[in-house]
Amino acid sequence: MQAITSNELKTGGIGAIAKALEQDREVGVSVRGHLRYVVLEAAEYQRLRDCELEVALLETRADLAAGRFREESVEAHLTRLDTMTPEQL
Repeated sequence: MQAITSNELKTGGIGAIAKALEQDREVGVSVRGHLRYVVLEAAEYQRLRDCELEVALLETRADLAAGRFREESVEAHLTRLDTMTPEQL
């Protein structure tokens, strides 16, 4: 991943990001020598979101197949959540 400095971003604006994105799918923005932000094109961001949703769906299907679920009413679910500690959530 190519990185640009905050000063390059300040002086070059969006053009600095656009130029860096021509060579890579993501661009890091470093502030005081440390990577602070990552910039991607909207299509790449959407692709990553789709991948996250696909993983969540696969995990849910695996949980259902393994029997790791509970059937209960909304009220029972909320009551159970109220009695849980933050560590249990």
